[in-house]
Amino acid sequence: MKERINKIKLYLLSHKVASVIILIVVLLLGYWGYGKITDTTGEVRYMMAKVARGNIVSSVAGSGQVSALNQIDIKPDVSGTITYIGVEPGDEVTSGKLLFSIDSKTAQKAVRDAEINLQNAKLSLQKLQIQNSNENTNADKTEVYSDGFNAVSTAFLDLPSTLSGVKDLLSETNLSDGAARQSGNTAINYRDMAESAYYAAERAYNKNKKNFSVLSYNSEPKDIEASINETYNTTQLLAGAIKSLNDYVNYLAEDTGQYDNFTAYQDTLSEYTNTINSDSSTLLVAKTDIQDYKDLLPTNDIDLESALITVTQKENALIDAKQDLADYYIRAPFAGIMASVPVIKGDNASSGTTLGTVITKERVATISLNEIDIARVQLGQKVTLTFDAITDLILAGKVAEIDSIGTVSSGVVNYNVKISFDGSNERIKPGMTVGADIITETKENVLIVPGSAIKTLNDENFVQVFNPEIYLTNGNQGITSDRTPEQKKVVVGASDDTNVEILSGLKEGEQIVTRAISGAAAMTNGSGSDLGSGVRVRQPF
Repeated sequence: MKERINKIKLYLLSHKVASVIILIVVLLLGYWGYGKITDTTGEVRYMMAKVARGNIVSSVAGSGQVSALNQIDIKPDVSGTITYIGVEPGDEVTSGKLLFSIDSKTAQKAVRDAEINLQNAKLSLQKLQIQNSNENTNADKTEVYSDGFNAVSTAFLDLPSTLSGVKDLLSETNLSDGAARQSGNTAINYRDMAESAYYAAERAYNKNKKNFSVLSYNSEPKDIEASINETYNTTQLLAGAIKSLNDYVNYLAEDTGQYDNFTAYQDTLSEYTNTINSDSSTLLVAKTDIQDYKDLLPTNDIDLESALITVTQKENALIDAKQDLADYYIRAPFAGIMASVPVIKGDNASSGTTLGTVITKERVATISLNEIDIARVQLGQKVTLTFDAITDLILAGKVAEIDSIGTVSSGVVNYNVKISFDGSNERIKPGMTVGADIITETKENVLIVPGSAIKTLNDENFVQVFNPEIYLTNGNQGITSDRTPEQKKVVVGASDDTNVEILSGLKEGEQIVTRAISGAAAMTNGSGSDLGSGVRVRQPF
């Protein structure tokens, strides 16, 4: 045996070239044979997934810019030299904070003169009262002022509930700002007039209520008369607000053609009108009775009434002078941030001078959406906001306003959507680019499959399944099979970027094909890493 091995070695050493060639041929034949055995070219590899329960969050994405919710240029109502500036750009201000003052020497003198004139008028009244110390006990006098007090008391039983009712109607969904915007500019104007009239009536009522709270049957006749006049004016203002709101309701009913939706509002407003008109008529009678009584007063009482009127005039003059003086001190109209202060102390200012600009902390993001996406967006929907300049910041917001009329550009219609959010983060600046994901639909604990599993043919949706089913083990997802998967019709619902809801056609736990990859493509693309362990499964069918 040893001798034979030596002979082989001797032969190989003497025939080196032939030996090398034989060895190469043997290796090539071995490699080719191994490749034929292990070759998967032409086989299809299937990515599998199980039907499971989960959540679907559908959204619409858009981008736009950040702006302040409210912004106002501060301009004075008077002219003069600026004597004080209490803020700088970037300062945070509270509502009512003193921002600027203008030289007010003339206005201060007017207040002092008004105070002196009032004091003189009071002294003259006091003198007449002493001269007329014998109190008039005429029964007619007691009756007319008592009736007047009763008229005011009756009105105050109706005013609070009527005011509250009008306010509630303005808050109704069918009568809201959104309803007006959907109807158009005419409806917006009607609603604005109704709202303004309501607030005027509310302010008058609050002042009226304060004065009436200290009134009684034993109050001075002049105080009772003043309360009658004041209450009558309040009822007139409220009657005007009710009429304006009724005009708005009637317009919406005609504009929409949905008369039944507004009948209840019209009936309620009719009741309010009757109530306030009744109170107003009673107060007018009281006013007339008192005036008739005063017309019969003796001369000395007329002088006393004249003095009372003079005192009232001087009181009003003092109030006006103080209000004029207040105009020289400019205060913040609302809480916010000073965006700019373009003036300096000593500058001359007039009604056209911008002393500064105040913006609110609250921010609004305005984005643009196409006509397909806008159809899915509604007021109040939740929004997730991201910022190009602040990559680590994600904020929540909600849809606050939707354009009723789109803008056409190059044949494409776009609609602006305003999204309100908390802008207290100092890094957020007006003008920044913002991305918004508006959540249009959320479904929880529904059957879902990956979106790639859904196929469509002839307007019908289907998935691919193996029948009988291939059971995966050890978490393997990539399989090959000698059998072609079958099509199974499904009905789909909501979808998001990843998954699709299955309404019918599948059960939880069923295995479906999410995608198929040919063997050649898998080798070319190195898809073995995409398929997990890439186990090949041969199953008899």
